[in-house]
Amino acid sequence: MSKNKLDFFDKVYKVVAKIPYGKVTTYGAIAEVCGIKSSARTVGWAINGAKESGLPCHRVVNRNGELTGKLHFGDPNLMEELLRNEGVEFKNNGRVNLDKHLWKPSQLTKKK
Repeated sequence: MSKNKLDFFDKVYKVVAKIPYGKVTTYGAIAEVCGIKSSARTVGWAINGAKESGLPCHRVVNRNGELTGKLHFGDPNLMEELLRNEGVEFKNNGRVNLDKHLWKPSQLTKKK
């Protein structure tokens, strides 16, 4: 793996570590704050590689609030269970209520 990819993955992990309890963010929002807006898929690869790290990877969803990473948790229901245990609400279509629970990592760069 290239050094640039490792640096990008490290940035992803730092953002994931800061996702607040009871909130979610998106792959694209993480990619944007890490400097490569078009790298949402690479964020997914980074998160998939970190599932044993203790990071709150279950708090990352796609731009529609869908739990696209749930298959990487072993039990396909675990991601939703973890989020519900944090008080995250879902709409009738099974998607996270982003209006209520979306956290934007760009807020990190504005706090200076």
